[in-house]
Amino acid sequence: MKTVAIIGTGLIGASFGLALRKAGFDGSILGVSSSRAIAEAVAVGAIDRGAPLAEAAAQADLIFLSQTIGRILDTIRHLDALVKPGALVTDAGSTKSEIVDAAMQNLSRCQFLGGHPMAGKEKRGAGAASADLFQGQTWVLTPVEAGELDTPAAIDFRNWLKRIGARVVALDCDEHDRIVSLTSHLPQLASTALAATLAERLKESQTAVAGSGLMDMTRLALSSYDIWRDILTTNSEHIERALAGYIQELEHIRENLRTRQLQEEFARAARFAASLRR
Repeated sequence: MKTVAIIGTGLIGASFGLALRKAGFDGSILGVSSSRAIAEAVAVGAIDRGAPLAEAAAQADLIFLSQTIGRILDTIRHLDALVKPGALVTDAGSTKSEIVDAAMQNLSRCQFLGGHPMAGKEKRGAGAASADLFQGQTWVLTPVEAGELDTPAAIDFRNWLKRIGARVVALDCDEHDRIVSLTSHLPQLASTALAATLAERLKESQTAVAGSGLMDMTRLALSSYDIWRDILTTNSEHIERALAGYIQELEHIRENLRTRQLQEEFARAARFAASLRR
C-alpha cells in the first residue's frame, strides 16, 4: 500500500490519516473533500494534499470513504470508472447493508470491504482528529464472503488496522446493523429523547439542580442530526425493534414504581453496566 485516498477529511477521515502516520505509513495520503476541510486536514498533518476524486482514485491503493452514509452511497455509484484496478475500497459508514449492496451492484474493477470503526466524538472536523482515536476500539469489517478478508489488499489493510491499535471484528452486514441498533443507535435516541423532554419541562435556571448523571446521560444529545439522519433512514427496521423493546421496558418501570418488581430490573441492569466496564 503506497497511496491512500481519504474521501471525506472530517473527524474520522483525518484521524485515520493521523493514525496511519503515527503507525509508520510513509506513502502518500490524498484527501478529497471541501476546500475548507482539506485545508484543515493538511494543517493538522492528516493528509499531504487535496485532490479531485478522479485523480485520487486513479492513484490510490486504498480508498477510505469516511463521508456521511448518503454521500458514501453516491460516491460508490460513481467510483468504478475512476479506480485503480485492484485497489481496495472500504468505508466508515455506521450502517452496512445498504452500502455493501450498493458496492456489489456498482463496483467491479476493485475490491470493496465494508467497514465501521466504532470510535468517534461529539465534535466534528479535522481539528478534533486524533491519531489515537481508534486505539483499543473495535473496527468492524463486513465481508460478503469470508475469502474477501484474505486477499492481498485486505490482508495489508487489516495489518494496518492492527498497527493503529484497532481490534478487528468480522460480522455479517445485517447482524452488524442489528447489533449497532442496540449498542449505538438506541443510546443516541434515548439521550436525544431525554434532553428534548427536559428542554420542555425545565427552565434554564433550574438546570443547576442537577448532578453529573444528567451530563452523562445527555452527552450523546450533543450529536448532529445531519450525521444521524442517514443512519436512522438506512437502519430503520432494526431501530424500530430496538425502540419497541426500550419503550416496553420503560412502561414496565412506570407500572411498577410502587412495587418491588423493579429490584430485579435494577440488579440486571447493574450487572450489564458492570460487564461493559470490565
